[in-house]
Amino acid sequence: MAIFKLQKNSVGQKGEKEAVKFLKKQGYKILDRNWCNAKGKRVGEIDIVAQDKSTGQVVFIEVKSRFLEKYDKNILPQDQITQSKLTKLSRIAELYIKEKKLFNMSWRIDAVSVIFIKAEKKPNIKHIKSVFL
Repeated sequence: MAIFKLQKNSVGQKGEKEAVKFLKKQGYKILDRNWCNAKGKRVGEIDIVAQDKSTGQVVFIEVKSRFLEKYDKNILPQDQITQSKLTKLSRIAELYIKEKKLFNMSWRIDAVSVIFIKAEKKPNIKHIKSVFL
């Protein structure tokens, strides 16, 4: 499927796949994808849970993807990660740590921005580390 033919609802899925490929190349080990708590009231979902091999940290990654006809430096998917979303991600991360019994592991929340541009074959990917509160 060509990038420019992506349906709106598949842009996020395609963005997550591209983010996983990018993170693996950067030395991250993917632990989980689209994780949500299995016990209690569902709090939300984490797009990607990975381990940064260079630091050993567990990294909770929010992926934001957009499809653009042409590049616009004023449109940044990561700008849609609000304070409210970060608070929610923090709660989900704490549930993940508890469920997986990773109490002694340090962790952080990152964002990966994936922009698909019609005229380009490869997406523009930006990894923003430690976006937490």
